[in-house]
Amino acid sequence: MSPTISVIIPVYKIERFAERCAKSLMEQDFQDVEFIFVDDASPDGSMAIIRRVCVEYDRDIKYLIHDINKGLPAARNTGMAAASGEFIYHCDSDDYLEPSLLKELYDAASREGADFAYSDFYLDFGSSKRYMTNPDFIDPERMIKEGFLAGTMKYNVWNKLIKKDLYDKITFPEGHPMGEDMTMIAVAMGATKCVHVPKALYHYMRTNSEAYTSALSQKRLDDIRSNVDRTMDFLAKWDVQDKDRFLEYFKLSIKLPFLFSGNKSQYKLWEEWYPEANSFIDSIPFIPKRTKMVQQWARDGKFSLVRLYSFVVNKIYYKLVKH
Repeated sequence: MSPTISVIIPVYKIERFAERCAKSLMEQDFQDVEFIFVDDASPDGSMAIIRRVCVEYDRDIKYLIHDINKGLPAARNTGMAAASGEFIYHCDSDDYLEPSLLKELYDAASREGADFAYSDFYLDFGSSKRYMTNPDFIDPERMIKEGFLAGTMKYNVWNKLIKKDLYDKITFPEGHPMGEDMTMIAVAMGATKCVHVPKALYHYMRTNSEAYTSALSQKRLDDIRSNVDRTMDFLAKWDVQDKDRFLEYFKLSIKLPFLFSGNKSQYKLWEEWYPEANSFIDSIPFIPKRTKMVQQWARDGKFSLVRLYSFVVNKIYYKLVKH
């Protein structure tokens, strides 16, 4: 008999975090679940630790192995191909879950008849954490427009429980890991109803530099552009009103991080990427006023103000958050 939920966990160089992640999965309150660990040719002891932890629990577990490192999207696809659950949940192996996560998301989806459930999460610095809220949506069209495209809601894969059939004919972009989570936009296009669980149930770790994250490079910039183009292709088939305006908001949200880097070369990238969207800065709704203000400064060439704001946010505010 097929499980209700399949949890897919790609594994690559997360030795420091493996035990905590595995325990948080094995100790989930929800029982009717299969766990699919995908070893993406990790060169360290990550999988040995995971196997040692998991053997102590009576759980349905699959271990899949890549002979060579293929990257995060490929690992997700390998797990998806082996999944047999009604719902899919993705967990990154350097993060961890609250014990009630699967149960609360599944109960909310069942209660509301939703095929797309999502929660709030913690931005976890190890010694401290920050609660990250998500807006409350029921209608998937509004979630895509006002959330994902407008930039008020992250399209991360790891705080969402989604009916498996929404992934039909959709795969993660192998070879293009940076921005691969934009795939959630395409998945959400097939949803009939979404539900928000207003609790932080997932811990997104900001202390690991060894897994799939690294400094911004030309390859990563190319990946982002590739995934934006891919997402635009999906959205071109989406028949909804006022779509074009929200596509311009999406472009603004994609290049917004360049303004918070404090790096002059990335300010140049902001100017070069999607300049046609700049005329929509004044009209973009939903986002905080300070975010709009920084984009207006950039549009007007006031990068000294942008740099000062970035310094305050990165050097002072986040330092206070992390301690």
